[in-house]
Amino acid sequence: MTAITCTYTGDGETELVHGPTGSIIQTDLPPDNGGKGRRFSPTDLLASAFASCVLTIMGKMAAARHEDFAGARVEIEKIMAQNPRRVGEFVLNITFPAHFSPEQKKFYQSAVHACPVHQTLREDVKITVNIQ
Repeated sequence: MTAITCTYTGDGETELVHGPTGSIIQTDLPPDNGGKGRRFSPTDLLASAFASCVLTIMGKMAAARHEDFAGARVEIEKIMAQNPRRVGEFVLNITFPAHFSPEQKKFYQSAVHACPVHQTLREDVKITVNIQ
């Protein structure tokens, strides 16, 4: 179990401290929800968790196959829904290393669905994946 402590620091901002390491992340409300957008918003962190989860799993898969995965990246966009306000869709643009074949790219796409963050999302959150 990992303990994370979140403290409201005022003016729409929070500070999160990762218990085991002391690493700090600060958040702010986004402008479209009354904030100033000075930092990642909580839903930005959700998108970040999803993207990093996918790449981490892909990297683990690549290590097991002894394939060079350096340079792979995910650009993720979150699209908000209303009533209730929530993330309604994530669009993932995945760029694989230039030397990857279409077969390799297809193999690694399974990581999107295997990711624990994806498995935690509501079933009605739309996931769109584009491969570069």
